[in-house]
Amino acid sequence: MPVGAFLAGKLVSHTLLGALLGIFGDALQPSPRARAVMLIASAVLMVLFALDLFGVKAVARLVPRPPASFGRLLRRSAKTDSVATPALIGLATVLVPCGVTLSVELIAVTSGSPLAGAAVMAGFVVGTAPLFAVLGYLFRRTSRALSGRLAVVTGVVVLGVAVWTAASGLQAGGWATFNLNDQPAAAAAPADSAEASEGGKTADGPVAVDASGQQVITLTVTDFYVPTQFTAKAGVPTTLVLHGKDSGGCARAFTIPELGVQEIVKRNGDTKIDLGTRKPGTLRFSCAMGMQTGSISFQKGA
Repeated sequence: MPVGAFLAGKLVSHTLLGALLGIFGDALQPSPRARAVMLIASAVLMVLFALDLFGVKAVARLVPRPPASFGRLLRRSAKTDSVATPALIGLATVLVPCGVTLSVELIAVTSGSPLAGAAVMAGFVVGTAPLFAVLGYLFRRTSRALSGRLAVVTGVVVLGVAVWTAASGLQAGGWATFNLNDQPAAAAAPADSAEASEGGKTADGPVAVDASGQQVITLTVTDFYVPTQFTAKAGVPTTLVLHGKDSGGCARAFTIPELGVQEIVKRNGDTKIDLGTRKPGTLRFSCAMGMQTGSISFQKGA
C-alpha cells in the first residue's frame, strides 16, 4: 500500500507537470533545431548523473540533488504506517532535481503539446516504476557491496540512454544521420505531373520531373519514412510530397531542420512542401524527436 500510494502521488504530480511543460513548449513553439538542442542538453544531464553514480567526484557539484530537509522527511515517513504520507511524498518528488527527471522534463517541453507532455511524464513514471521497485527491494535486501554494483549498473543504463538521446538530438537538428540503410532513390526521367503527384510513387519511382521542369519528390509516411534516401536534381524547382499512408507515431511530426519546416503529416493524404530551387548538397529530414531520419542528395545532372 505505501509503495502504491507513493507511485500514485508521483504519477499525478508528474503528469500535471508534463501538461504544463507541454503548454510552455506550445507557446514557445521551438524550432526543430531548438528542440534538438534541448534533447542534447538532456543527454548531457544524464551523462552527469551516470558519472555521479560511477563515483566520479569531479561531477558531484554539477549534479542536481534534493535538499537535506527532503531526505529527512523521507526517513521520518518510512517509520509511519499512514498511506497519506507516501502519497504526499510521491507528489513532492516532482520538486526533486534529479538529473534523469530533468532530462525527461526537457523532452516534455519539446513535445509542444499539453497532451503529449503529460504522456511523456506519465510514461516516464509508469515505465520506471517496476525498475525502481526492484532496485528498492534489492537495496533493502542486499549488502552494501551489491548495492554499489547496482549503482554502477544503473549508471551504465543511464549512460546508454544518454548516448541514444544525444544521437536523436543530432539527427533532429539535421547535423548527423546514423540510421540510413536504404539505397538512394534517383531522379527519374520526365513524367506527367499529375501522375507524379497522385497516390505517392510513380512507375518511374519516387523522384520525377514533369514536362514543365518541376521536380516532385514523394516520401511515403507510414510509421516510418519510405524510402529514406533520395538522389534528386539540383537547380530544379522542387516540391516534396509527404504521402501519408495510415501514418502514425513520431513519423507524422515531419521536420526539415535546415529550413525550419515543421509539418504534421495527414494520416491518409498528401502534404506538399515547396523546397524551392536547391543547390548541390544534402538536405536532411527527420521526425521531431530525431528517431526517424532521411536525406535528399541534390546533385547536378542527377
